[in-house]
Amino acid sequence: MILPIRAYGDTVLRKKAHDITPDYPGLKELIDNMFETMYQAHGIGLAAPQIGLDIRLFVIDICPLAEDEDYVEIQDELKDFKKVFINAQIVEYSGEPWKFNEGCLSIPDIREDVSRPETIVIEYYDENFVKHTETFSDIRARVIQHEYDHIEGVLFTDKLSALKKKLIKGKLHKITTGEVGVDYKMRFPK
Repeated sequence: MILPIRAYGDTVLRKKAHDITPDYPGLKELIDNMFETMYQAHGIGLAAPQIGLDIRLFVIDICPLAEDEDYVEIQDELKDFKKVFINAQIVEYSGEPWKFNEGCLSIPDIREDVSRPETIVIEYYDENFVKHTETFSDIRARVIQHEYDHIEGVLFTDKLSALKKKLIKGKLHKITTGEVGVDYKMRFPK
């Protein structure tokens, strides 16, 4: 089932999400619905707060990037990079920060350069509640950090300079009032 994506300004996007247990009601169906919602919106990541749930859950599928010429050197790693992250905690950041143009399904029509560390170590549970501790670099680390920020109540726009924030203030206001055209289901703040 395709779920509406919460728009910038919705209070759930600012909450620090809480852990869940393996018996969370309808977890498998929720994960399936999140992937379906993400694909319908042409995204590569989606966090539970973006669909109105303040739980520590996000999904990522960056397989489409394997075809991008910018990622030829890591094409094999990206081909099957579809993951579920439950109760994730980033335990280490390292490497040189690098800028990359990011966007967000909850903040349509706004893309900005965001600086993030090159490498992370993250602990998380998969969809079967098997615990993992893994190290990720490159675009994989970036996408994970973006989605991880969502479960921490942080948006990519928070990482922008004061000047950039001022320049996009009008666009952000339009999103909160529903004055944005998207080809996927959205729920705007009241």
